[in-house]
Amino acid sequence: MKVGILMGSDSDLPIMKESAEILEFFEIPYEISIISAHRTSEKALEYAKTAEERGIEVIIAGAGGAAHLPGVIASLTLIPVIGVPIKSNFLDGLDSLLSIVQMPAGIPVATVAINNAKNAALLAIHILSIKYPELKEKLKKYREEMKNKVIEKNEKLQTLGYKKYLSGS
Repeated sequence: MKVGILMGSDSDLPIMKESAEILEFFEIPYEISIISAHRTSEKALEYAKTAEERGIEVIIAGAGGAAHLPGVIASLTLIPVIGVPIKSNFLDGLDSLLSIVQMPAGIPVATVAINNAKNAALLAIHILSIKYPELKEKLKKYREEMKNKVIEKNEKLQTLGYKKYLSGS
């Protein structure tokens, strides 16, 4: 099992590293690359056409602005593609979000919230868990740990009150 993480520019790396961190936490191998749908279109074509033979089973593609990378990759492979809209300087990422979610019928791209590469990796793990049942158990444990953290925070809030809680006392 292997996940591909793509981004259109190195400026996307501070967001897309969150996908890598989640995959590392779950001990899932991945490859990570900078490939522009526009500036390196031949590389995008090569990546999509050879991904399956390299063992890639899910692709996470982050892009900002016109955000064509996830759609271009999805149009060239049958591997599931998850798009991560990257917040832009102009429209706060709404341009990226709309570019990714408005794919034409027949070429789906699953899409997460703006800058939410963490959820993209978790969605990739959910997809992989269909084939790899051990991932389901890891996901159950991960969610249980999240639940316990919320319970602990609530207990602390109830004990301290909101003013002390916010002040860090």
